[in-house]
Amino acid sequence: MVHDPFRSNPGLHMNRSVRSLALLVLVAVPAAFVWLSSSTLPEVVASHFGSSGAANGYMPRGTYRAMLLVLIVGIPLLLAFLPTAVAGSGGKNLNIPHREYWLAPDRRDSTVDFIRAHALWFAAAVSLFMCYVHWLVLQANAIAPPRLSAAGITVGLVAFVALLIVWLAVLYARFRRRA
Repeated sequence: MVHDPFRSNPGLHMNRSVRSLALLVLVAVPAAFVWLSSSTLPEVVASHFGSSGAANGYMPRGTYRAMLLVLIVGIPLLLAFLPTAVAGSGGKNLNIPHREYWLAPDRRDSTVDFIRAHALWFAAAVSLFMCYVHWLVLQANAIAPPRLSAAGITVGLVAFVALLIVWLAVLYARFRRRA
């Protein structure tokens, strides 16, 4: 039998209560940030910006806040629960390299735990990026006429893509070979 470090060391993966607490924080903190900071926006919010950074779309503050709250809560929840839905029913819908090996009965639980924890990290990265974009919108609406920072959005996108590459590399490294 080949050694599986995630099975023999429970500290390397998140148990259910830690994942639940992490998900609660992941949803509550960004939602509170959006709720509280949106009150500083004008009644009509510049919510869409062209490539030059100039505002070209507007919406009422309440609509902006509601829409962003749905996105900032819904997307991380979807990303966090998707692995559970996909890994259900024996993992037949799970698409990973060497699937038969990683989903063998003696490795299935640690594999699914890893995927759930890894999905939670991705949900956190997406949530952080959405909070950052909201912060840029707050900054853009604080000046007249509203203008989104091109440098700010570029830095945010580069950082998010770099995080995505690292996230994918970790996922690939975990399943690229049989342990």
